[in-house]
Amino acid sequence: MMPSEALYWSLLLPISFGALFFGSYLIEPRRLINGLLFNLFAIAFLFDLAIWILSSKNLLLIAVMGTLFIIIILLLFALFALHLLWLIWNAIVVWRKESHSMGNMLTLFIALGLVVLELGATYFRRFIPDFVYLPLSFMIIASMVYILISLYNFLTILTIYNLRIPHYNQDYLIVLGAGLLNGDQVSPLLAARINAASKFYRKQVKKGRPAPKIIYSGGQGGDETVSEGFAMQQYAIKSGIPASSTMVEGESKTTFENMQFSARLINARQKTSYRATFFTNNYHLFRAGLFARMAGIHANGIGAATSFYFLPNAVIREYVAIAVMKKRQHMIVFGGILLITLAMFFVQIV
Repeated sequence: MMPSEALYWSLLLPISFGALFFGSYLIEPRRLINGLLFNLFAIAFLFDLAIWILSSKNLLLIAVMGTLFIIIILLLFALFALHLLWLIWNAIVVWRKESHSMGNMLTLFIALGLVVLELGATYFRRFIPDFVYLPLSFMIIASMVYILISLYNFLTILTIYNLRIPHYNQDYLIVLGAGLLNGDQVSPLLAARINAASKFYRKQVKKGRPAPKIIYSGGQGGDETVSEGFAMQQYAIKSGIPASSTMVEGESKTTFENMQFSARLINARQKTSYRATFFTNNYHLFRAGLFARMAGIHANGIGAATSFYFLPNAVIREYVAIAVMKKRQHMIVFGGILLITLAMFFVQIV
């Protein structure tokens, strides 16, 4: 049976969103809106796919895809239903394996916050009149939905950005620093970044292309006896990277300064255009890309693998940090939610 003309027209929406995403991503992959565009494309595509499957009248295809859909929905429901247990489990694992810093206890704080919110909603409901409870409920739910949507968009572009295919024709590799252990020792987290850059270096040389310069970027913290850049360089040289292929940037204190000062080093020795790639951990990759863009470096990154248990807290930290960077647009949305909440309140009391 030939599809009707209406079915062909239904392709217009996913094709449009797909074209917008691919066009935007090819022009500049380091943009948050790319996550939103991809999700709109995915939703439109899946919705359109469902229409085509149902219109096919193929009972076997409908049964198989329907079963797959139900399984996915059940898995998502289970994940949602057990989210509190998962957050607490992750908090316990991180507590046992990592330092007890604020940044490493975010999943614990979120779990406690959800418990308090649920208990508060259950206990205080009887004391709150409807004209207050309904607008307040709307404000809380709308805010949480917006946060979840923006978090999902961030996770989407973070994942896509980590899947970029590397090009082994780089002039410079920039390795971003992280805190040292015992003042001068490279941590496993930092070692993963260095090793990723070293692996890239060796693969490019093996392909018969000129060896890139590796810039190890990181200043000296208050509890460190050497700069992170120097410690990283020594670690890389001991692993077999030629000292002549390394450079140290030892003044930066932030990721933005990593990019800014590394660009200064490059521009001081090379007046022509160049190709560069930066290295960090996978959870930090997209935000580092934003800072590279702010610093004027036309470079994309490669993310080193991170222990799975460490990712939830790390990704949440990245989301919060980017939310602060983009606070104006979030304030506009929350301001709109507040205005609607106040309008609901006044409509009920008038």
